[in-house]
Amino acid sequence: MVTTLGKKAKDTFAVLSLLGLLTVGASISSVKADNLPDQSAIQTTVSPSEHSVLARRFEKVAKEMQVKADKQKILLEHYENKSYLYGKRAQDLQSHTSALIRMYEKGARLYMKEAIAHCQMSQSVNLPGKHRGDAHCTLP
Repeated sequence: MVTTLGKKAKDTFAVLSLLGLLTVGASISSVKADNLPDQSAIQTTVSPSEHSVLARRFEKVAKEMQVKADKQKILLEHYENKSYLYGKRAQDLQSHTSALIRMYEKGARLYMKEAIAHCQMSQSVNLPGKHRGDAHCTLP
């Protein structure tokens, strides 16, 4: 009887503790959400030149990621052509290198999408005294 009562008390305490943690977590997340500025306010405060700078940064990172992917492709070709040099590890090296290629290429695509988006934003933002063509963005 004593062990059953003790087990019930432990379970009740655990449930109440979890509910307390959930309540505290929910209140903290609502405070964080209240302090964040809305997206439209952020977009209106950024100038076209800042979007152009961001576009160039994202483009640079995308190109770096593509260079890394190209280097991994060369390495993968080596692993495939000279797999006898690596014995049992050859397949592991090939699959790891293939995964790196996919990761770098996906990253390059995502960064290029961001660069294009910022380029378009730099060309579409209208500020008083500025024309749409003032932002110099060379991305497609």
